[in-house]
Amino acid sequence: MNEKVAYALSVMESMFPHAKAELSHSNAYELTCAVLLSAQATDVSVNKVTPALFKAYPDVYALANAQVSDVEPYIKTIGLYKNKAKALVQMARKVVNEYQGEIPSTKKALLTLDGVGVKTANVILSVWFNQPAIAVDTHVDRVSKRLGFAKTLDSVYDVERKLKRKIKREDWSKAHHLMIFFGRYHCKAINPQCESCPLQSQCLYYQRKK
Repeated sequence: MNEKVAYALSVMESMFPHAKAELSHSNAYELTCAVLLSAQATDVSVNKVTPALFKAYPDVYALANAQVSDVEPYIKTIGLYKNKAKALVQMARKVVNEYQGEIPSTKKALLTLDGVGVKTANVILSVWFNQPAIAVDTHVDRVSKRLGFAKTLDSVYDVERKLKRKIKREDWSKAHHLMIFFGRYHCKAINPQCESCPLQSQCLYYQRKK
């Protein structure tokens, strides 16, 4: 593992020893729905709507039989809710029709589902199927660039590729959660806690700000 990255991750782990997925779920179906809904929305906002959604549609078969217009009211407080309601129903129908009602456990198959992109697929693989993966969301992207793990103009795919190269495969999922917590609660997009940050010495953002 890259020494600079390894040190940063060890610091993040000391700050957030219990970092884990914060989307509420009890099975692969619920996690898939929650991650799909979380695009451009906070985990907190998603967790507020999913209990009622999952009560109305307790499994992929129930959701596959739903009308998009009936799903919309359950997620109306979430950004892009109309598009997401459509994606949820179409995702469920494909899982029923092509994957025997089971959320697939390969990246290639997950990417065939409506509303599931690379980030969503990586979260599902990592969190539910315990497969090594790094999902580059807005927090991971920001932290990677501020700490010099990737370049400012790198795409999320570039960031993912570089992180995978610099971090041991068996640590990918753990690193993903640590960076999310660090970005969400400390190295925030607005008003990051730079003055109290133990990673000042290697933070390009902090050096520029000074």
